[in-house]
Parts: sequence; C-alpha cells; structure tokens
Amino acid sequence: MDNERLEFLGDAVLDFVSGDMLFRRFPDALEGELTRLRAALVRTESLAELARLCHVGEALRMGRGEEHSGGRERLNNLCGAFEAVVGALYIDQGLETVKAFVLPLLLSRLEVVIAEQLDKDPRSVLQERSQAFYGKTPLYRFVESSGPEHEKAFTFEVLIGDWVAGRGIGRSKQAAAHAAAYDALSRMSDPPGDS
Repeated sequence: MDNERLEFLGDAVLDFVSGDMLFRRFPDALEGELTRLRAALVRTESLAELARLCHVGEALRMGRGEEHSGGRERLNNLCGAFEAVVGALYIDQGLETVKAFVLPLLLSRLEVVIAEQLDKDPRSVLQERSQAFYGKTPLYRFVESSGPEHEKAFTFEVLIGDWVAGRGIGRSKQAAAHAAAYDALSRMSDPPGDS
C-alpha cells in the first residue's frame, strides 16, 4: 500500500472519530456547529500541527530536494503523513486503538479551535479583527504555484496595509487564502512594526 491510499483511509477514519467525539461532547450543538468544529479539527493546518506533536516529519522518507526545500515542515506533507499513520494504525490495530491514539490529540486541538475561534471562517475572523485593530481590510495576494499539474500547491499572502500578516499554502487558491488568514490570526499578537 502507498501513502495516498493510507491517507484516503486515515482521512475517513479521522472524520468519523472526530465527528463521533463532537457528537457526544456537545449534545445540544446544531449540525452546522458540529460540522464547522469537525472541519477545523481535521483541516490541513490542524492535522499538520498534530503531526508535529507526534514528530511525524522526522520519520518521513523524501528526496534530498524536497528535504532541502523544507519538505519535512510543509503542511501538506505533514497532514498527509498523519492521515497515513492513522490509516495504517486502523488497518493494523482497529478502531479502538485509533481512538486511544487520536482522541487525546483531538481534544487538545479542540481547546485551541474553540479558544481561537478556528471553527469560524478564518477570512471573516481576520477581516473583523483587522478592521477593529488596524482600521484596514486584509488583501490577499497570489504568490506562486508549484508542483505537478495533478498535485498543484498554491501560495498566498495576506496583507494588512503594507504588512505581510500571513502566508499560506493549499491545494486550491481558496485553501491557500484560508491558510494565509489562519497564519495571520496566529500572528495577530505580533502587530506590524510601523503599520
């Protein structure tokens, strides 16, 4: 089995485990709220953070070029590898073992998601905060695309005035802009020097 098949399975297992956990944890939440929370928990940035916690990047096998260009820290690589680990664990040990491994990680991530409102659309939250703190509307700028046609990665920056407030990479332009907004929100405690 290759990693892409394991990623596919791990993605499905993570959707189920996180959905089940949220359903039980928030018995009065509406479907839309649960969907937003689950999406925030299993989005690329969140799973990449869980991969970092588990040191998954250190175990990745990759070519020298990919490694030298920061491949071990690339969000898509970390996210995909984490999903593949979950898929492999599910095949080898079953659902209960996956839950024992994943639930503590998801619960700690859930606290961050709720505290930082990551279940909200990051672009909307960034716009609200940017206008409130700086009186400016964020602007999104395409930086580059890379990779083969079937696996393109897009890079966007978000600017608040002249300040590059965040940078994000995604498999679509929308995902990259969302990642840039998310990155900017995580840096909002570091205001621009002279904006």
